Amino acid sequence: MTLTPVLTRLDAYERLMRLDKPIGILLLLWPTLWGLWAASGGVPTFLVVWIFIVGTVLMRSAGCVINDWADRDFDGEVARTKGRPLVTGLVKPKEALILAAVLAISAFLLILPLHRMVWAMSVPAVLLAASYPFTKRFLAIPQAYLGIAFGFGIPMAFAAFDYSVPPIAWLMLLANVFWAVAYDTEYAMVDRADDLRIGIRTSAITFGKYDVFAVMLCYAITLAILAWVGVLLGRGAIYYAGLGVAAAIAAYHYTLIRNRDPQLCFKAFLHNNWLGGAVFVGLALDYYLKAR
Repeated sequence: MTLTPVLTRLDAYERLMRLDKPIGILLLLWPTLWGLWAASGGVPTFLVVWIFIVGTVLMRSAGCVINDWADRDFDGEVARTKGRPLVTGLVKPKEALILAAVLAISAFLLILPLHRMVWAMSVPAVLLAASYPFTKRFLAIPQAYLGIAFGFGIPMAFAAFDYSVPPIAWLMLLANVFWAVAYDTEYAMVDRADDLRIGIRTSAITFGKYDVFAVMLCYAITLAILAWVGVLLGRGAIYYAGLGVAAAIAAYHYTLIRNRDPQLCFKAFLHNNWLGGAVFVGLALDYYLKAR
């Protein structure tokens, strides 16, 4: 018996969950880690961090599956997505829904050792992840909705450690919303021509000729909010140095997107991993060095 059909199917599932493209996991993971370190005062337990990291992978994968299921009639019309497994028929729509359900249930089982408030917050988290793909039909800036979905690990992190969600958690979530609008607008600039043709709504289309300005403004607002978060948390120079590195990265992105070249816009999108990482490293190091 040959293993080729099995391997082909596993490869299709991997691509459907975007495990071959970890950038989405990282963009979801960084704000979650911000929340974990802020909520725990810089000393999160290994178990909680492990649960949130694995949960991030599971929920990101489930979100990708639902996204491709929702967009299966559109993806074939877009050059970048026409080879996705649901478009080519390697995975059937019913299979995709079953896979998404298994991933979501696995994520819920994973958080059972945590406080019941985390259980309760997992419900809106799942609803946000599942409904985001459909917002591209009617919201002018669906990327803002994505920012809420991608940042919901922040209030969940506070619920895991504080058993409550203080205002600073929502402030950090707001910062993530503006960051998501920035990086996902860069992403949308890649597909703008195809999205206009098929009728999908994105921030790149809504902002029009002001798209580059909007991206840079969102970066600035993100960093300003995170600076205020630092004040509220009583953070020091190392944290603000991390924000400085993040600001330099955002400035570099301007050089990539200013001419709206699709390949360079996509490069800027991928590079946001370093921006999120810079903020986290600054936060974690600041806590660590102050505790010594």
